[in-house]
Amino acid sequence: MADPQGFLTTRERELPTRRPVPVRIRDWKEVYEEQELGQLQRQAGRCMDCGIPFCHSGCPLGNLIPEWNTLAWRGDWSDAIERLHATNNFPEFTGRLCPAPCETACVLGINQPAVTIKQVEVTTIERAFDEGLVRPLPPERLSGKTVAVVGSGPAGLAAAQQLTRAGHTVAVFERADRAGGLLRYGIPEFKMEKSVLDRRLEQMRAEGTRFRNGVNVGVDLTGRQLRDRYDAVVLALGATVPRDLSVPGRELGGIHQAMEYLPQGNRAALGETVEDQILATGKDVVVIGGGDTGADCIGTAHRQGARSVTSLEIMPQPGEERPASQPWPTYPMLYRIASAHEEGGERIYSVSTTEFVGDDEGNVAGLRLTEVEFVDGRPTPKEGTERVIPAQLVLFAMGFLGPQGPGVVEQLGVELDERSNVRRDKSFMSSVPGVFVAGDAGRGQSLIVWAIAEGRAAAAGVDAWLSGSTRLPRPIAPTDRPLTA
Repeated sequence: MADPQGFLTTRERELPTRRPVPVRIRDWKEVYEEQELGQLQRQAGRCMDCGIPFCHSGCPLGNLIPEWNTLAWRGDWSDAIERLHATNNFPEFTGRLCPAPCETACVLGINQPAVTIKQVEVTTIERAFDEGLVRPLPPERLSGKTVAVVGSGPAGLAAAQQLTRAGHTVAVFERADRAGGLLRYGIPEFKMEKSVLDRRLEQMRAEGTRFRNGVNVGVDLTGRQLRDRYDAVVLALGATVPRDLSVPGRELGGIHQAMEYLPQGNRAALGETVEDQILATGKDVVVIGGGDTGADCIGTAHRQGARSVTSLEIMPQPGEERPASQPWPTYPMLYRIASAHEEGGERIYSVSTTEFVGDDEGNVAGLRLTEVEFVDGRPTPKEGTERVIPAQLVLFAMGFLGPQGPGVVEQLGVELDERSNVRRDKSFMSSVPGVFVAGDAGRGQSLIVWAIAEGRAAAAGVDAWLSGSTRLPRPIAPTDRPLTA
């Protein structure tokens, strides 16, 4: 283990400091300051190296957390990154963006604050990049087989890197002008600066992965053409159909999906010119949906100079303590304060939008709300609680329903399951031989760690199908479900 007495001598959980709110909302840089290395290593030393490390079951990737905690505590960054990369292609992404179900499964967390696993992870990979320990790993020989990966989000990138290293010639197709999927245009700069993504893409190109950006598969290249040109196809399209809210006034101007708003904000933050950009400047902004995407909208609106920001959630406000119905090591529903919430705005729970109120020009001017209570599991309006709040910009951040059906999914003729996701078997192959699926397109909207785990597992399925066997790790099966909720 790391420090045998670390969890006794260092009982406090210490994380890096967030930059002051008045400073950080004036730029798009990441919100966290660098943590003092000695403090980070003391935190790594709190790891108990449990006989049964439940953090493993909390992490879909099966990260070897006690091992690299020990190595980080010792300052052995070379071995630490080797252990971390053994299970995770992109720890710099998960170390910034994952909600850390491993930490809620930490054994120390039963009666003390959990080990700061996520921070040890991101520090380990950043040290590795700084010290030149992250190098291209091209294959020793090529297999002669070709693979098309459709989508360059975390699932697609993980599958592509694994398959390239296995010796296959891999082309990644991305309909946007640059690779990265939601990592580039869905995640704001203040959560992950895009230089973090670009340096990993540079490594992948050096390994031999080819990127075909600006190609909308299903339009510019049909599913049949894809099958004719490549020996195997991996669909990593994501779940891109957004959930909508059909109430009176939905047709008013100023009401947008989060994924209309956030990509524009990201492009503008990177210095690109965005025609007719949706802006929060000087407006009362209402975000419907209380998850990570909603928080991203809130942080972006603050940086654009919104007059006010209000977040609405139909569910009751969670408590600050783990509820009895969600015991350790499950992932509990808690009241969490993201950096965007810390920057201002109001969070309103147990409310439902019944109408969008318009002005004389056909734009949204307010929302009519009613408080709700749950009766037999269903939200029921409470009489006498209706009110109107001002809004000139409304953003939907209510999640996604599945992959886009028209286009390559229809053209390939793959079967869908009851949730409109692409159906697959235990090797991640769809109903069409040679067509595989990974990430949200097959699983439904989920976490970045699940996307990477599925990309790695799908790559093993592809490699076995092309080569007859595989040495690639297979962390999960499609039927696997996390121990955490």
